[in-house]
Amino acid sequence: MTSQRQNSGFRSDDNGQSSFRGKLLTIDSKLGNQDVEGLKFLCRDCVSHKKLEKSSSASDIFDHLLEEELLSEEDPFFLAELLYIIKQKSLLRYLNQSKEQVESLLPTRGRVSLFRNLLYELSESIGSENLKDMIFLLRESIPKIQMTSLSFLAYLEKQGLIDEDNLRLLEDLCRRVVPNLMRKIEKYKREKASQVVRPPIDREPESLHQRGEGPFSRSDFEQLLEALPALPEANVYRMDRKHRGHCVVVNNHKFTSMSDRPGTDKDAEHLRHVFEWLGFSVHVYDNVTKGHLDKVLQEYKCHPGHSDGDCFVFCVLTHGKFGAVYSSDGTLVPIQEITSHFTAQQCPGLAHKPKLFFIQACQGEEIQPPVFVEADAVNPEHVSPSLKDSIPDEADFLLGLATVPGYVSFRHVEKGSWYIQSLCNHLKSLVPRNEDILSILTAVNNDVSQQADRQGTKKQMPQPAFTLRKKLVFPVPQEKL
Repeated sequence: MTSQRQNSGFRSDDNGQSSFRGKLLTIDSKLGNQDVEGLKFLCRDCVSHKKLEKSSSASDIFDHLLEEELLSEEDPFFLAELLYIIKQKSLLRYLNQSKEQVESLLPTRGRVSLFRNLLYELSESIGSENLKDMIFLLRESIPKIQMTSLSFLAYLEKQGLIDEDNLRLLEDLCRRVVPNLMRKIEKYKREKASQVVRPPIDREPESLHQRGEGPFSRSDFEQLLEALPALPEANVYRMDRKHRGHCVVVNNHKFTSMSDRPGTDKDAEHLRHVFEWLGFSVHVYDNVTKGHLDKVLQEYKCHPGHSDGDCFVFCVLTHGKFGAVYSSDGTLVPIQEITSHFTAQQCPGLAHKPKLFFIQACQGEEIQPPVFVEADAVNPEHVSPSLKDSIPDEADFLLGLATVPGYVSFRHVEKGSWYIQSLCNHLKSLVPRNEDILSILTAVNNDVSQQADRQGTKKQMPQPAFTLRKKLVFPVPQEKL
């Protein structure tokens, strides 16, 4: 008599197979090439593109899902969702699921995004003649290879021509070739908009209103917000890939022609400790020349680990002027030159992922504070007009500067800088409370603004700039710090 597993939640199928992998193999045998293509497309947000490109069967994809812990015998719902979307509902029985059960759970457990669902639905309605017409309209931009409607849409997405917030090209193609598909796009927009609310906007520091010369003036700040998509209410950046990501720390203590920066090693040590606790692979580079910096930027621009990571962090501890930082051999490097290496076009592995840059940059000896505190900021009389040029004109970037013009940024020669130490301390205290990064930086602003030197005459106000599209909430580490 065939035994039946008691705790798996699965019944034996018609062939008497009892193992979970046996059921997956049965599902694989009932799926065709078009189904496999659909599964690969729907998994693009969950499995690295390189792995998917090498997958030639459904069982290959199942292996990747098992490896990424997106599929298990105890919880096969993600596969049930995929089968439901590709209209293989009859196969749900191998997972002990019904169409009604999947439909009831999709609102709370569905992993496939509205955008990916939309593209898949559109692909089903774009016939071969429609596809030829669309390719004809974009012939100069499309390689001359055999394409299905799904691979065509995947190509547009891969090239950055369409994304969840930019459907202009797709709308134009549909209006010209298949006008009735506009109803699906309009439905997608309504469903996406129903999830969207405006994020609360914290009041700007009083000093910015008084002086009118901060990195973000009021009009600059409002224009940036208007240019950004609204923040989805419960929409957060994904933080469940294979690893959290890489954190690079450029720590310049000694210079060939400028004063040393005592205390900076304390900052680098604290950053390493905290970001390793958050799950990052931290890499600290000391006394980095311009040539070495170029090599570091090139290495992480092309790093293969980005595809399996959630996020990227780049910290610079050095001398500098507003909008630029010094290498250890005295070369002034614009911050924009650093951040531009990690745009979606330059670094596809970080596309749609948050990229955080924290800059502790000092002017050197322009301001002479007491012996226990050194200036770590720009001279207010030599300030460039806008911080916006330092971040790329695209989404998913955050730039945190230690200071705004008109204020000095301080570094204790033994304890480290006010800004970096406050950033690390607030990450340690607020990440376990599930606070998002912008809330944490607001707390850092408040903390640093209340600090002063021993005479009580030196003050500081940090300045963040961002084009994040979603909330960034780091998962709470299991180990206490």
